[in-house]
Amino acid sequence: MVERYTLPEMGKIWSEENKYAIWLEIEILACEAQANLGLIPQEDVKIIREKAGFDVKKILEIEETTKHDVIAFLTNVEEYVGEPARWIHLGMTSSDVLDTCLAVQIKQAGEILLNDLEKLANALKKRALEHKYTVCVGRSHGIHAETTTFGLKFALWYDECMRNIKRLNAALDDCAVGMISGAVGTYEHLSPKVEEYVCEKLGLKAANVSTQVIQRDNHAYLHSVMAIIGSMLEKIGIEIRHLQRTEVREAEEFFSKGQKGSSAMPHKRNPIASENITGQARILRANAVAAFENNALWHERDISHSSVERVIFPDSTIALNYALNRAIKLIDNLVVYPERMIENLNLTFGLTHSQKILLALAKKGMQRQAAYVMVQRNAMRTWDEKIPFEQSLLEDSELLTHISAEEIKSLFSYEKIFESVDYIFKKAGLE
Repeated sequence: MVERYTLPEMGKIWSEENKYAIWLEIEILACEAQANLGLIPQEDVKIIREKAGFDVKKILEIEETTKHDVIAFLTNVEEYVGEPARWIHLGMTSSDVLDTCLAVQIKQAGEILLNDLEKLANALKKRALEHKYTVCVGRSHGIHAETTTFGLKFALWYDECMRNIKRLNAALDDCAVGMISGAVGTYEHLSPKVEEYVCEKLGLKAANVSTQVIQRDNHAYLHSVMAIIGSMLEKIGIEIRHLQRTEVREAEEFFSKGQKGSSAMPHKRNPIASENITGQARILRANAVAAFENNALWHERDISHSSVERVIFPDSTIALNYALNRAIKLIDNLVVYPERMIENLNLTFGLTHSQKILLALAKKGMQRQAAYVMVQRNAMRTWDEKIPFEQSLLEDSELLTHISAEEIKSLFSYEKIFESVDYIFKKAGLE
């Protein structure tokens, strides 16, 4: 991921320094486990723990010759440890280190992402409660439908965010799996107790069955969840982009002092955060497809997955971390225009109340389709002549034989919707 979108805490997780530090801890823990089993001298393990170190630049120099990153790493560590280094990596294969390290990095990244999601949920909850009764028009197919409240938009996103927290927790739990089982995963050259010890110390579970690699279905699950979270963020971004359009302008992204919207047009205030979030969501979806491809490897292993994972894990976690933080600021600072919402609601001269009239006529005993035709003809008159819908209804003598003028006027109110909003908020845990 390019530096522009990399937040420091997440970027550090995928740094070479952090990766090699985890590799080193895995190797030392494996030595400790071997010593606990009486297979290598405790004195040598003490030296390994005290002296073991690495130099990133030197490892990369060695790899130029070895063409193998783990061997280059082990060669460099040996320079620090000396003679006891012969016990390091005993009975292990490269993937024991690589895959277990990846599980630790996923765990570290996951903690950041979960924290981000919690912050987003809190931001959405706050705005939902703030605008619980802020009346606005609901749209279907982009066309005015019926009245809703602006708070319900946030409530919808909050509810989805809470589902995504559950999904991410489950996916991270699936990925919290380590492996120290040797070549092709048979434990032929080391005890399973080594794996148990290392995984316990790292806060991981030991894989039930592995080959030379941990199976990638868990990774595919995580990437699919990250893509789903991205689609939620995109949903929020697209809604805000629509609401910020000049013709609508019911809400807009905060525009800071000194900010510029266009290199050519000084008047522009563009929804750049929402558009950026939409772009990040595309990366997450694309990377999820690559993660699915990684699940099918030849026999006990090949490395077709390796180059892919070196890209998609840093990129997806970094992109999601960035998008979540941008979304939090977007929601916290979103500028809302309730007066404009009322203006837009009135653009159709009260047509959003049409179903109330239809249902009232049906309750009076009219056949639904007959009532529909009667209400629709008045609605079409309002569309064509731009007169208030209430006026059109009150001037329809046939309609007035089924419902009184007073009853019609009482239906042009927003009070009923507030009762439903209370019910929905309670179901979503927004109280």
